[in-house]
Amino acid sequence: MSLLISDECIDCGACERACPNDAISSGSAHFEINPNRCTECVGYHSTPQCAAVCPITDCVVADPANQESEGELVEKLKRLYPQKTFSEDLPSHFSAKLEL
Repeated sequence: MSLLISDECIDCGACERACPNDAISSGSAHFEINPNRCTECVGYHSTPQCAAVCPITDCVVADPANQESEGELVEKLKRLYPQKTFSEDLPSHFSAKLEL
């Protein structure tokens, strides 16, 4: 699943700078996450970086409209970066057992 930035967003921009997939941009009301680019940082970090750097608790949440498994997120990552070779042991919050 991709993540979602709630209306609690204060538009600080920390999430946009932290996203390794350039999935976050300024929207009409607040920052927004493009579900086609969001891999929840699978492949890069063991925690979604937008949520980790956000100064507002629970501002970045799971998007119930875009639920994806770890395998689906890995496949999305590979589609986003076809020229890159990824190891089988990718960092993931799924293996870290984090709740979103």
